[in-house]
Amino acid sequence: MAGVKILFVCLGNICRSPTAHAVMRHKARHLTRWHIESAGTSASHRGEKPDPRSRREGEARGYKFDGIFSRPVKDTDFADYDLLLAMDEANLAELRRRCPPEYQHKLSLFLRFHPDYPALSEVPDPYYGGRGGFTLVLNLIEQGCEAILQQLNSDNAN
Repeated sequence: MAGVKILFVCLGNICRSPTAHAVMRHKARHLTRWHIESAGTSASHRGEKPDPRSRREGEARGYKFDGIFSRPVKDTDFADYDLLLAMDEANLAELRRRCPPEYQHKLSLFLRFHPDYPALSEVPDPYYGGRGGFTLVLNLIEQGCEAILQQLNSDNAN
């Protein structure tokens, strides 16, 4: 499969998008030309590690968060990445607002690839909730990442 560069995006880049970063990095580890990153539409957590609750859930399933630190979306990301996948409508709207017209086609909701889309379109922010929210987020992200891999494999086979 040809290489692809994916940027997962949420608000603070400490819960949802770094979880997607860790999960996809693990699932696509055999695809050497893939580049997986995450960022936030806000810079409020710049330089921080992912939320300990996200790490705890992900690490319990074998995902590693090594080298993942919060960073804001940069203007150059729109040109540099093939797909910028927002975890929810609010972050997608912010990406659309900031993105130059020639790169708008790269923007999408992460769950657009999920088998239950459009009934299920957003990954909820677990930050202010309990452990169940982090488990739900990880489940959605695992399913979404699998669907992305299947879709991109199928696209490249044609």
